[in-house]
Amino acid sequence: MNFKEFIKDWRVILLIVLVVASIASISINGLQQGLDLKGGSVIQIGLEQPVDAETMSTVTAVLDRRLNIFGVKDVKVRASGDQAVIVEIAGVSPEQVAEVVGTPGKFVVKINNQTALVGSDITKVSPYQVTGTEWNVPFTISTEGAKKFAEVAKGQANAPVDMYLDDQLISSPLLDAGLATGSASTDVEVSGTENTTQEAENQAKTIQTVLQSGALPVKVSIEGVSSVSAELGKDFLNGALIAGLLALVVISVIIFIRYRTPVLVIPIILTSLAELVLILGTASVIHWNIDLAAIAGMLAAIGTGVDDQIIITDEVLKGKKTTSRRTGFQTRIKGAFFIIFAAAGTLVAAMLPLAYVGFSRGYSGIGSLSGFAFTTIIGVIIGIFITRPVYAKFIELLVVDKKIKVTPDKEETPASTKKGKKGKKGSKKKKKGKKR
Repeated sequence: MNFKEFIKDWRVILLIVLVVASIASISINGLQQGLDLKGGSVIQIGLEQPVDAETMSTVTAVLDRRLNIFGVKDVKVRASGDQAVIVEIAGVSPEQVAEVVGTPGKFVVKINNQTALVGSDITKVSPYQVTGTEWNVPFTISTEGAKKFAEVAKGQANAPVDMYLDDQLISSPLLDAGLATGSASTDVEVSGTENTTQEAENQAKTIQTVLQSGALPVKVSIEGVSSVSAELGKDFLNGALIAGLLALVVISVIIFIRYRTPVLVIPIILTSLAELVLILGTASVIHWNIDLAAIAGMLAAIGTGVDDQIIITDEVLKGKKTTSRRTGFQTRIKGAFFIIFAAAGTLVAAMLPLAYVGFSRGYSGIGSLSGFAFTTIIGVIIGIFITRPVYAKFIELLVVDKKIKVTPDKEETPASTKKGKKGKKGSKKKKKGKKR
């Protein structure tokens, strides 16, 4: 097999196509960095009582909707058990976000202590408006809600309309005379005045978000907020890159010391780099967060890949001696891949429970370990099905073309051959004795 045949092999073509596609995906979609690399905050929210899966799904959905309405980007909301929720955010003040996600969102409008509206009557919330230090949030209510409001408001002209959010009075405008006639209107607004324009905008934005996302089915409270600065995240990223480069150098040196030839060192390093690109490309496609745990998983997967390539190389270079070089190669490769698949299966089996527990239980340290497990599994799968076969094909190119020397095991030399050689030597000695 020559180099042209090697390039035309379908496994090599598949690897090249996937590497190009991964680079394109990384260039277009980019890589989604975790909080420990780009900085951000983690907010731990406690629920008043344990809830079932359906209620927890509603809680996370409302919180996720709130944060998206609020304008928070790169946000992750996930359940942690049955009584806690973890919110990961980046680039936003954690105190401001904590106010939004920690608000149950129970909205009630009362006139003379009579309930005129509740949050479920709201059908649409319009964008807030700020004029100086004054703010207002217009919203639309349902027809039934409008009728209920008209009945309570009838004859109550200039009475205060008390608007409560989570039992706290947020606005108390006077009832317009036109709304006190008993006629139903679906257009309502909540308004107020703050000390500064910035405070007015923050208050209006928060109330609009809560009204638009709806109320939470259970009371919640903020139990903790932890932050990672962007500068510290950059230091983590630089440290991870340095660790990766050092690992690459150490691997190269070890391989060179073992085999004493660059013709084997270079393909092992190139294969490892191809695996890294494919892992990053996969993360880019599925929008998987690249954090320190994921980087550790990549290093573990690449290290496993180097081990597998060394197994392939050793099996080929110290294999059984056969009459056909190609047949012998195929036999040795099958033996190597049996070992590789067995090791990969064991590793994946060990990582799956860790990944499952991390995904199901949320952050609290376990979530980051699930990132390590998931990334390691992805790297191992990419290796055994894509890059390892290509490396084996490259080794076949070197062996069949006799560019590397295969050393058969000494113990594989047939015993009959050894006896035959001894017999010949003994016959020579006997002949010498006769001459004497």
